Amino acid sequence: MGEWGFLRSVFDNLQAHSPMLGRFWLFLMLMFRILILGTVASDLFEDEQLEFTCNTLQPGCKQVCYDKAFPISQYRFWVFHIVLIATPSIVFLLYATHQNKKKALRPKSRRSSIQNYQDDRRLRRLYIINVIFRIIAEVAFLVAQCKLYSFKVPAQYPCDRFPCPYTVDCFTSRPMEKTIFLYFYFGVGVLSAFSSIVELFYSSIKWFCCNQEDFDLEDRACKNLQNFRQDESGKKTI
Repeated sequence: MGEWGFLRSVFDNLQAHSPMLGRFWLFLMLMFRILILGTVASDLFEDEQLEFTCNTLQPGCKQVCYDKAFPISQYRFWVFHIVLIATPSIVFLLYATHQNKKKALRPKSRRSSIQNYQDDRRLRRLYIINVIFRIIAEVAFLVAQCKLYSFKVPAQYPCDRFPCPYTVDCFTSRPMEKTIFLYFYFGVGVLSAFSSIVELFYSSIKWFCCNQEDFDLEDRACKNLQNFRQDESGKKTI
């Protein structure tokens, strides 16, 4: 479980910079992916190659048949999935932490408030890009899982690859449990992708509304500043 400590701390820190829908996605990642993958699935898949047996003693036949049956292990596939999705979130977290430190060091003035507003806009854009990349990765991995494993782990694999002397039968361990995990992770992936799509629409609409309000406030501030300068110039001429 030690290898998951870094990802857990990253997602805990990312929660402070995420909206409610983003926190729901984090909950799915932590509870239904990382926690289960690091506990139950690790014990289920750690000895899958050792327990993959073929009805032949030909050297090398078992290895090539296992490679044909599992081009990539389901466990490593899901770990790679989590790491790939976590990468843009880590980038966003590092950028947000850097901007928060810069904001804390700025003195309170009109210029610093404008810079803070610009930094907040960049954070919103980066977060939306993060959500878009997450949706693409979720959908891509769902399609890849369907093509690689379908929805069932067969108990028996016929194999005729060299150096097997003939078509041999190979048998995988605990196929029913692995099939259940395939359904489970596919369902979590669908739910995660759906929540990310809803989050994208919600964040985009909220950002658009905030931009409209900020634009109105900036327009009013510019008009007030122009009126103030005109008053000052009129007093000087008098």
